[in-house]
Amino acid sequence: MIGYSVYTFDKKKKNIPVPVVLLLIGMGLSFVPAFSDVTLTKEIIFQWFLPALLFISAYQFPTKALKKHAGIITILSTVGIVVTTVLMSLLFYYGLHPWVAITYGEALLIATILTPTDPISVVSVLKESSNRQDIADIVEGESMINDGTSIVLFTVVAGIYFGGETFSVPSFLGEFVLVSLGGVVMGITLGWLASKAIHFTIDSRYQIMLSIILAYGTFYIGEELGVSGVLATVSSGIMLSYEFGKTIKEDHFRKDLDGFWTVVEPTILTFLFLLIGIQMTRYLSFSLTGWIFFLFVLSLFVRYVIIIGVVKMKESWRTIYGWKEVFILTWSGIKGTMSVALLLGLDDQGPFLLHSLTFGVILLSLVIQSVGIYPFSTLFLKGENKEKDY
Repeated sequence: MIGYSVYTFDKKKKNIPVPVVLLLIGMGLSFVPAFSDVTLTKEIIFQWFLPALLFISAYQFPTKALKKHAGIITILSTVGIVVTTVLMSLLFYYGLHPWVAITYGEALLIATILTPTDPISVVSVLKESSNRQDIADIVEGESMINDGTSIVLFTVVAGIYFGGETFSVPSFLGEFVLVSLGGVVMGITLGWLASKAIHFTIDSRYQIMLSIILAYGTFYIGEELGVSGVLATVSSGIMLSYEFGKTIKEDHFRKDLDGFWTVVEPTILTFLFLLIGIQMTRYLSFSLTGWIFFLFVLSLFVRYVIIIGVVKMKESWRTIYGWKEVFILTWSGIKGTMSVALLLGLDDQGPFLLHSLTFGVILLSLVIQSVGIYPFSTLFLKGENKEKDY
């Protein structure tokens, strides 16, 4: 009912994105005794919410846009996210250490958790508030890929911090390639098989069932085999979308599939952000507000530097993406669902300070960046269209 009410009565859907409203309502619900036992865990996010959200994003993401922006999306979501983690951890450590009892391992863990981005709150706003479809495509494409990269980074860093494992560049690169490419190959394979299996039935209800199997089955199988379930699900969704118009000729199927998943998505988001709000309140500490804001600003600064560095790598990118576009790309890098999932994956291990600081930065990012994206994109990008085919 809360989700229905918010989505129904939010006429503008611009100034204050729905996920932020749901998050704040969830924080209010945490003070109601009836919700005191409600708990959100990493397993709940990964096993119930994430596969569907990943599949929806990937399936709806235009394959032409992915091909067109493949270079900048790939760099930002792989090398860019690793460099972001390192720079952020160094700034966090040296910025906090003189006044707050934090080790470099904890600073690195916080940075790893805060690197993945969540476009849910901003992509639709970007599309409505400016003429720059390319900016929205890059933000969404980067988020789909860097979710898988961030999990690999988090696993390695958490293993070092909690398990005393030693870090080895060759072993890390080997694991990264195996997990990432393994997930992509498996997702493409299963997505292709699903596109062929669709023709065995003409009933759209069963074809939709097949898409559910693909979304969740690909994720579970990937995790079971030790490859990235995130990248597997994303790849399967992109592959299925790619096959439309090529081998899938039934026009009604895409319409029916869109109709189903566009209902599922807001329902899932309602539960997810209400639960995040309820869970987040238990870790917030007002005494750390200043330091949380400090880390939030540092995270934006690092992302801005990284995006500038990537844009400078290619002449066509330098022409298209000036400081206004870089600023919007930076501001659009909101910390959200994946960051919460990784943080909850710690299972209350580590000091309360680590959880409180990280949850605080996620909250500021979700609220401040989501609310600011409409006025900033309208101010900087309205009426501009410098995108070219390159």
